[in-house]
Amino acid sequence: MRYRLNKTIVLVGMMGAGKTAVGRALAVKIGAPFLDSDAEIVQAANMSIPEIFSRDGEPFFRARETEVIRRLLNADEKSVLSTGGGAFLAEENRALISKLGVSVFLDADLDLLWSRVGHKDTRPLLRTANPRATLAEIFDARAPVYARADLCVTAKPAYSITQMADKVLSALTARQDVMEPEDD
Repeated sequence: MRYRLNKTIVLVGMMGAGKTAVGRALAVKIGAPFLDSDAEIVQAANMSIPEIFSRDGEPFFRARETEVIRRLLNADEKSVLSTGGGAFLAEENRALISKLGVSVFLDADLDLLWSRVGHKDTRPLLRTANPRATLAEIFDARAPVYARADLCVTAKPAYSITQMADKVLSALTARQDVMEPEDD
């Protein structure tokens, strides 16, 4: 079924929670555009996020991230938007998302996150002597902020991407202000 979005659906959560994969699947399922704030930053900078972190530092990256999120939320066409793991931590971003969209926290536990990101070297924040301990520290610090999202959908290891997208869609349909079915 296709839907007309009244608000942009913004997926938030930890690295490895499935924001991009689930966001793509959800967008296809509801007939909406999919956007990824990290991909938009990479395209604009013409360099990878680890390269941006290395060259310009995290504060520079976070400022660009807020600019991109503001631009995407203000677009005329509403979409499904995947954000980077740190995006929702900034109060300014949370306020923008609250005003112009609806936030959906993909709540994955630490073991599931580690199974997804532990073998990758593309995560700048995990380039430490003990990346699992670092992930645990980040998880503990961020979880209370993610819990402020408008909706929370729990991720389980047994869920496929499609099943997770279905769970998100089910949570969204409980909100009358987000979207409505389109007549065919």
